[in-house]
Amino acid sequence: MAPTKTKRVVRKPTKDKKRTTPKDKQKPPEKRAWYKSLLRAVALIVIWATIFCTATAAYFYVTLPPLDQATQLKRGPTATLLDRDGAFFASYGELRGDMVTVADLPSHLPHAIVAIEDRRFYEHIGIDFRGIARAIVVNITKGSFRQGASTITQQLARNLLLTHERSLGRKAREALLALELERRFKKDEILSIYLNRVYFGGGAYGVDAAARRFFGKSATKLNLWESALLAGSLKAPSRLAPDRNPEGAAARARLVIKAMTDLGYIPKIAENQTLALLASAATAKQSPVSGNTRYFSDWALDQAEGFLGGLSRDVLVETTLDPRLQRLAEQAISNGLNSKPKNVSSSNWPSQAALIAITRDGAVRAMVGGRNYSESQFNRAVQAERQMGSIFKPFVYIAAIEAGMEPDDYVLDAPIQIGNWQPRAYNNKYYGKVTLREAIARSLNAPAVRIAEQIGREKAITVARRLGIGSTLMPTPSVTLGAGTTSLLEITGAFTALASGGKFVPPYGVKEIRSRSGISLFTPSTEPTQVMQPEVVQRINNMMSAVVSWGSGKAAKIDRDAAGKTGTSQRNRDAWFIGYTSDIAVGVWVGHDADRPVPGLTGGGLPARIWQEFMMNSRSLFSRKSLPGVSGYVARSEENIAERALSRISTWVTPKSKVIYEYPNEKSSN
Repeated sequence: MAPTKTKRVVRKPTKDKKRTTPKDKQKPPEKRAWYKSLLRAVALIVIWATIFCTATAAYFYVTLPPLDQATQLKRGPTATLLDRDGAFFASYGELRGDMVTVADLPSHLPHAIVAIEDRRFYEHIGIDFRGIARAIVVNITKGSFRQGASTITQQLARNLLLTHERSLGRKAREALLALELERRFKKDEILSIYLNRVYFGGGAYGVDAAARRFFGKSATKLNLWESALLAGSLKAPSRLAPDRNPEGAAARARLVIKAMTDLGYIPKIAENQTLALLASAATAKQSPVSGNTRYFSDWALDQAEGFLGGLSRDVLVETTLDPRLQRLAEQAISNGLNSKPKNVSSSNWPSQAALIAITRDGAVRAMVGGRNYSESQFNRAVQAERQMGSIFKPFVYIAAIEAGMEPDDYVLDAPIQIGNWQPRAYNNKYYGKVTLREAIARSLNAPAVRIAEQIGREKAITVARRLGIGSTLMPTPSVTLGAGTTSLLEITGAFTALASGGKFVPPYGVKEIRSRSGISLFTPSTEPTQVMQPEVVQRINNMMSAVVSWGSGKAAKIDRDAAGKTGTSQRNRDAWFIGYTSDIAVGVWVGHDADRPVPGLTGGGLPARIWQEFMMNSRSLFSRKSLPGVSGYVARSEENIAERALSRISTWVTPKSKVIYEYPNEKSSN
């Protein structure tokens, strides 16, 4: 049988179809592409961030300052000023003490620093991550920045090796440097470096300088309470310095004691007893004087630099300042300027005053150069050259005594004219025939002019020069009434010769300059010069004591022998009172910086009252030794007081006296 042919079926071509997978194994193309892009982006970010952070860290690391700076103290020379008792009262430059280590110090001092500044100091690696986390929680909870987390190591890096700018770069360097410090130094070494360089306030850098500044002792001798005070001041050195804010410093110190107790540095059972005992002690060696002491210290430093030809090393400057007298001087000036009567306007009351106190050997014991040093650093006791007025008259009368006149000799108080110049009498009153004593006591103008014309004005100027007046004095008629200028320092220094029996020493404020090691670098010469004969001094003292006892300066009268002179310049622009006892000469100036008139201002008013307050408050610091000539001088002749009273003329109405000299027209001085 023949085979059967099979019919071949030809299929029609179909469209190509993509191979498909089961539905449960299929992924959407879009989703798969999104994940890949994300992973790729994250990987790139991580890679580039790692590269950037590594490069940045490397840059910051290589630009860190050398660590050897941590143990080096580079600074300019420092001048430390001590008062006459040897106590610190001012410094210029950075005040630094001796280098100390933790091992040198009593244990409670580093414990106090660690307890209040960085209680985990001995545990962290330079950065306290636990402290950072705690600070973040506290600040978020309180809604403001209340707590920081800088360690002692970071503070050392920030304050001593880096700048104080607020930037991420500075923070990065600080962190890296803190880690490097921890790697290079032991903990106690880091703490020692910190203690030697941190600022404690009052110009004191380092714990030893602070101990000497505030407590007058080495840091190795500090007790627990003193250590707590210093540790507490680190939070705000300017605000919590023990001498500036004793109450705030003590409150902060109690927190330090509590923190030390919590850490086991102080037995808890003894905490209350310790606080009770220590809180009753003096919190710090109080600053002897206020900020106005800078008038004196600036002047004394200028003297010291002049003696040494500039400062090239650290020096200790022992000065003549007496802190007790300085406080009384500042108080007297403040009380005087604040004593304005209610019915007097501020424009008619002096705005400035100055006081200087100089012992008979030329030592300046107190100096107030103005109302407030922080408002004006211009020293009116030293730098201001003001018209003298009648305080020049003692030089005229000294020259008269040296020429042979006596306190009880007579001189005419009547109008006088020299050329076109005619001095006026105060209130236009004349007294006729008066003694030299009465003429100076009442500060009469015409008698002083007559005497100067009789003996020669140049002789009065020569006397002024011998007594230290170096300002320009022209030999014109008005020089007799104080037309020249002088400083309060100069004129007060001149009066010290009257207190010392005619011996003069230029005023000085520096006793000795020493190096930090105690080597004497300079000792100024204070040898006195005899500029007047004792007999002359006795007579002039007798005359000038009348100024205080019943004359123009009677507002300055005190309970012991004293003499002095009032002075008022033209149009009441300057008022002076310079007075002295057997121990000290004190000068007071009152007026305006702008050199404008003050209605009614006279030397016998406010300046005399300031002088009297200062002298009465300081009387316990001086002897009651009599002033030569005040009680021991015997007058050459006596006159009946009643007859003299009848011979006086209240207002001189006779024609002007004869012209003695022809001089160009000059303004008169009061």
